[in-house]
Amino acid sequence: MDSKSSSVTKVTVVKSTYRVSPADSNSPSRTGFTDDGEQVDQKRTVQAVHAAAVVPSKPRVASPGAAPGKPPGPPAGRGGPPVKPHGPPAGRGGPPASDKQTEKKVESVPDTESRKLTSAVLNMVYKFGEKGSGTRTKSGDSQDFYTLRDECLANGTLFEDPEFPCNDSSLFFSQRPDRNYEWKRPHEISNDPKFFVEGFSRFDVQQGILGDCWLLAATANLTLNSRLFFQIVPDDQEFDDKYAGIFHFRFWQYGKWIDIVIDDRLPTYRGELVFLHSAEDNEFWSALLEKAYAKLNGSYETLKGGSTCEAMEDFTGGVSEMYEMESSPPNLFQIMVKAYERSSLMACSIEPDPRVLEAHTPQGLIRGHAYSITRIKYVEIHTPNVSGKIPLLRLRNPWGNEDEWNGAWSDEAPEWRYISQEEKEELGLTFDKDGEFWISFKDFMKYFSRLEICNLNPDSLSEDELHETHKKKWEMSVFEGEWVRGVTAGGCRNFLASFCHNPQYRVTLTDVDDDDDENKCTIIVALMQKNRRALRQSGAELLTVGFAIYHLKYPDRLPKPLDINFFKYNASVARSPSFVNLREVSCRFKLPPGTYCIVPSTFDPNEEGEFILRIFTEKQNVMEEHDEEVGYGEVDKKVTAPPTEEEKQEFSQVYQFFLKLAGEDKEVDWMELKDILDYSLKSELKLQGFSKDICRSMVAMLDADRSGKLGFQEFKELWGAIRQWKNVWLMYDTDKSGTFSGFELRDALNSAGFKLNNRVLNILMHRYGNKNGEMEFEDFMMCAIKLKSMMDHFKKKQQSGSNNATFSIDEWLENTLYS
Repeated sequence: MDSKSSSVTKVTVVKSTYRVSPADSNSPSRTGFTDDGEQVDQKRTVQAVHAAAVVPSKPRVASPGAAPGKPPGPPAGRGGPPVKPHGPPAGRGGPPASDKQTEKKVESVPDTESRKLTSAVLNMVYKFGEKGSGTRTKSGDSQDFYTLRDECLANGTLFEDPEFPCNDSSLFFSQRPDRNYEWKRPHEISNDPKFFVEGFSRFDVQQGILGDCWLLAATANLTLNSRLFFQIVPDDQEFDDKYAGIFHFRFWQYGKWIDIVIDDRLPTYRGELVFLHSAEDNEFWSALLEKAYAKLNGSYETLKGGSTCEAMEDFTGGVSEMYEMESSPPNLFQIMVKAYERSSLMACSIEPDPRVLEAHTPQGLIRGHAYSITRIKYVEIHTPNVSGKIPLLRLRNPWGNEDEWNGAWSDEAPEWRYISQEEKEELGLTFDKDGEFWISFKDFMKYFSRLEICNLNPDSLSEDELHETHKKKWEMSVFEGEWVRGVTAGGCRNFLASFCHNPQYRVTLTDVDDDDDENKCTIIVALMQKNRRALRQSGAELLTVGFAIYHLKYPDRLPKPLDINFFKYNASVARSPSFVNLREVSCRFKLPPGTYCIVPSTFDPNEEGEFILRIFTEKQNVMEEHDEEVGYGEVDKKVTAPPTEEEKQEFSQVYQFFLKLAGEDKEVDWMELKDILDYSLKSELKLQGFSKDICRSMVAMLDADRSGKLGFQEFKELWGAIRQWKNVWLMYDTDKSGTFSGFELRDALNSAGFKLNNRVLNILMHRYGNKNGEMEFEDFMMCAIKLKSMMDHFKKKQQSGSNNATFSIDEWLENTLYS
């Protein structure tokens, strides 16, 4: 097993919430309730909002972020040494232009310690295309940044990435470009290209014509935490003597960090960058970051339309919560303060106007646009009539221009007269037209529609950092799973007969939260679909998913997995607010200490997909798959009933046929075995004959001396096994159709004496099932033969008192190839 990968990962972390929204009028809606009372949003299509597209009236599944297509003006108010105005380049989309000159606000350059990866993150970094990374290259070889750079330097060439070519396929997958884009390297765009200009800051993120403001808002937030920033943007690259036209960035993808290598050729029009760019003409880290993220997802177009949560999670490995202001909890500000204290990334947006793309409100805000939340603080205020603390938030518009809030606590608003100069300095207060502004929490609740919080994975925080800042981290448990047609894709609780076949996860909560008057435990459950954005190019859509949580009063008395009878008589104690087609569905709960079972599912049965399930608690949790332990079990008594007189006569005839074919050595090979089985079972089981593969496997299963033949005693043992498996088949093929549902596979194999978990059952269905999630008799026989062969081989080498066995490579090959 790859040392960096395992089917189950245990770690430590944080929070979440998702809410459904009414579908827009043009989308088919499937909102309802399951039999268990679970609200279901069955809206099937998340509409990506593009530039020049009409924004639906309530697209709450995504933060539409297309820029209005006007040239970007110079960002204002970046304190520091003056720089030349960044004039409006031709053809570059973005926010409305400003005619004011700008200054660059320089972030302090982080020290060396903050640039280091934590050991936990370092151990999870994979190269693009590396086995176990979940990514694949066209060539089959992984891409290593340092190897490729050294090769280019040695050859005196600039890197050209064959995995993300400079053509239209890397730009769009559903349309042809409306203009001729030129791919240019930074030194062809600027005379003095730099990776960073005077450090990095949230003001280095300027939107282009691509509708990915959700990505830009997350990128701006990323600059506020230097350790997180360098986790994504390695600082071992620059336009210096080691420049070779190659750069790399790291993104979190479903429990792993992937190092993405790119060349530095960027799409331009009339000599100007058309997508994400910096306010500085010669600064390129943000444009290259966007290109790497586009490569990870397949093309630039795949980045159109999305949720800021998605990007924030891919930048941090954290878990997101989403709150709708109209139904937010009363302690929302306290939640935000705790999130800020834990270095969480936050963003917000206003419900879009269906008639206008990113329409301006009278208060200076922009509908359908993602804002970063960069500071949260109680501010001391003293007026002639009242004194006290008021909750304030600092927000930033990724356009970085004069489009700012104009109400109370806005730039140069009268309210600032009532706080001390010391407080102003602590806040770093400036009144520049830079897209950043302060707003009271009261007005925030009134004018904004949605809040997104990305709580950081604890691996993103070093022990020194936690000690120095007195911050806390969350406990996290992570499991990967899969919904497979006919086996583990059981659908929601509406489909009681198959619901119990979904993956199940047992969680034990022991200690209550600190300072909790209710004596309860905070738990955030986050269910994320894997790889769906990258699959958009092949027509795949997000599945409609959700989860339910059940209390296990006597966990050790219950079956593994929980069966239909449990779900028939027990209601869930918590569940996702809805089943919805978002990449991640997550929610925060307060539960009493105890043991619970989480059941993630699609809304409908037999919808296939991979997922990752994460839970976050304030105190330690214990999580495991609530599933069968693999091994031998008891064979059903109905299967082992003594043979009838008819069966005895049948075997007597088979014996005579065996002797006729066996010849002088009294043994049969696989071809002779096939003749015997076809003679005796073909008509009874309505088969066209046994295949050569299954006959070979039957011989291998009992051929102890590896002669390629079976003697009579071995044949007799085989016949007994075939008889048992035939009886199992007849028990489950109740309609005599020649197939049974994959949902019955576990019970059928249990009846045959095999105890298997979901992961093994999924593999068997992938290998032996048909496209309808069903299994035919011969495939079932092959399953049973393979299982018996492999488990017998394992048992011979099993170490006493353990579930481990040791094989040399020749023993392993001998046992696996001859089976």
